[in-house]
Amino acid sequence: MSTPIRASSILPGHREDVELHTADGLKLVGELARPLDREPVGTLVCLHPLPTHGGMMDSHVFRKAAWRLPALADLAVLRFNTRGTSSVRGTSEGAFDNAVGERFDVAAAIEYAEFAELPNIWLVGWSFGTDLALKYGCDPAVAGAILLSPPLRFSTPADLTQWAESGKPVTALVPEFDDYLRPEEARERFAAVPQAEVVGVPGAKHLWVGDAETVLDEIVRRVNPAVAVPLPTTWDGPVETGDVSAYADRTVASFADIPVPGPRPDQA
Repeated sequence: MSTPIRASSILPGHREDVELHTADGLKLVGELARPLDREPVGTLVCLHPLPTHGGMMDSHVFRKAAWRLPALADLAVLRFNTRGTSSVRGTSEGAFDNAVGERFDVAAAIEYAEFAELPNIWLVGWSFGTDLALKYGCDPAVAGAILLSPPLRFSTPADLTQWAESGKPVTALVPEFDDYLRPEEARERFAAVPQAEVVGVPGAKHLWVGDAETVLDEIVRRVNPAVAVPLPTTWDGPVETGDVSAYADRTVASFADIPVPGPRPDQA
């Protein structure tokens, strides 16, 4: 019997708690989700939104990616809490560092994926995580980057130039009603990266509430194009149910009404 895939659905996969160790001596908590009975075709390293505004490894798009994509798209999903960030999984050591010390967190995640011999590594950043991807993710081990709601707040022109010169694929998924950067301006800003693809998503907002499935489809379309999208909305087989109540208040936190640290985009 087919079971509808809901926000709380956990499809079959192999999931294990992991620890990342940074070059400056911190231990970060995370989870690696892999397909249950086969090797992954690609790997998503997830960089979450601002922890000062509720962002964490369990932010809803990343949670759904980890719960669904190993089964639906043969992808491994590595998600973790950056320094000082807490979630149900635990709290990473250190303190939020305004996209400075976080460079060690990004490096530790990429190193972990390499050490685990995970294939076809893509960075998937969301909001603050997109700035981390742009600033610190253009690594020889990384195949490309997918940016969800990029504010371009901490990123500099030099960061964009680095990606431009690398030739690595960059896709920016930009909500029509984003709080920080909307599609038209995003196309202007990302013109500095000739290979960058800016995809405007009609009706969407910064937090992707109600649009997670669209995001997952676009990720899969690029990381494992052999999988047909849109992804299935039902599952024939065992399904577990996760508790999403612990995340609800942080998922709907209002980013727009709270001052965000860091330089304004026009100062980048």
